[in-house]
Amino acid sequence: MNNFLLLCNYLKNVPYGRTADRSKYLSVLTENKGTCSTKHAFLKQVAIENKQDTVQFFIGIYKMNEANTKGVGNVLKQYNLEYIPEAHTYLKVNGVILDITRTLVSKESFNNKLLLETEIQPKGIGDYKIQIHQNYLKQWLLDEKITYTLDAIWNIRELCIYALSK
Repeated sequence: MNNFLLLCNYLKNVPYGRTADRSKYLSVLTENKGTCSTKHAFLKQVAIENKQDTVQFFIGIYKMNEANTKGVGNVLKQYNLEYIPEAHTYLKVNGVILDITRTLVSKESFNNKLLLETEIQPKGIGDYKIQIHQNYLKQWLLDEKITYTLDAIWNIRELCIYALSK
């Protein structure tokens, strides 16, 4: 487990950024950048290969706002949204969240605003993650009577992600 923690520390310092193919977690090494998905999927795969059964990999959809995701506030305000449901991946080790991609500069943690949580496998970071996220957004738009289309809300979300990468 000590080597696993060293790898976590290494990947934490790899710059944030989308890789050319978001479904290939090995690209975090070849491109020297990664998102929550590629970094955590890589770590989960290492845990699988080393029979570390205490490491679980999750996708959580949370209420992304300025308080828990510093940098998205201006985009949300521009579109008159208090929050937008965002998919985030992370690990749990012995039931405790291990997230190597978030900083502690926000006022509150994303996990206090979790709307949905489901365990996934490393291969699920591509289309499967997007499918879970978009299905949630479709229902959220209906339930909250939000007038944006799925494409429009997805584009607003992309603007938020872009704002984070600056």
